[in-house]
Amino acid sequence: MRLGVLDVGSNTVHLLVVDAHPGARPLPAHSHKEELRLAQLLDDKGAIGTEGVDRLVGVIHEALQAAEDKGVEEVLPFATSAVREAVNADEVLARVKAETGVELQVLAGDDEARLTFLAARRWFGWSAGKLLVLDIGGGSLEIAYGIDEEPDAAVSLPLGAGRLTAGWLPGDPPDPEDIRALRRHARAEIARTVGEFSRFGAPDHVVATSKTFRQLARIAGAARSAEGLYVQRELKRESLEAWVPRLAGMTAAQRAELPGVSEGRAEQLLAGALVAEGAMDLFGVEALEICTWALREGVILRKLDHMTP
Repeated sequence: MRLGVLDVGSNTVHLLVVDAHPGARPLPAHSHKEELRLAQLLDDKGAIGTEGVDRLVGVIHEALQAAEDKGVEEVLPFATSAVREAVNADEVLARVKAETGVELQVLAGDDEARLTFLAARRWFGWSAGKLLVLDIGGGSLEIAYGIDEEPDAAVSLPLGAGRLTAGWLPGDPPDPEDIRALRRHARAEIARTVGEFSRFGAPDHVVATSKTFRQLARIAGAARSAEGLYVQRELKRESLEAWVPRLAGMTAAQRAELPGVSEGRAEQLLAGALVAEGAMDLFGVEALEICTWALREGVILRKLDHMTP
């Protein structure tokens, strides 16, 4: 069957269309995305304003039309941290349902981490052993660890690249004091979770998903996306540590000129790099591998697991 996953994230609203059936890997057929940056549209009270909801409803209408055009039989809609943490989340969800017919499932943070972990496990297989999976989104950082398809530990921290950029790095380029303050904050948040994972022992394989990690790996020398899904892409901590001060001295426009960095994500790249560097350092990771599959694929795989072959 042809499935569509509608991901209302903190940065984008992304419809991924796949051809899938139980027992087979989902094959991408179409991708439709719009940059919305919901995480940066929250007002001082933590609510998504009227303009933001208007834009969200419009983008969902466009995604539904794209799904219909591509012959999608079922759409699996979900929302992550930006909607989850908005103080008016119930109102936003009610309006989306009333005006589009879409009932967004709001994923809890640890569910995000678990579904992303499932996708990474299926991608790398059982031979990867104990996996540590890191995912930096627009609104949150997910960390999961385990040897099975269900992780032994999974957490979500409010350390998304979009959220941190809006709240901590107003300058362009950012003020060095603001950067240091964010670095301290991010590392303190991550450090609180390290003990929860370290009791399970060292991972056999460390992987990362998300656009932030892919872009950091690309500027550090990893293969371009055009070279294919199955090319191994690695990010070394040594390379990342060398890039952080360089990114700190750049404007968003200058970062957008780096290989693999999109204009829409350039502003957030420094915050994402500080979180990635902190996570790799505190978890003792010298190098990690970029995983092609992430949360959307995890949602699809979970759906297929519950279908009758």
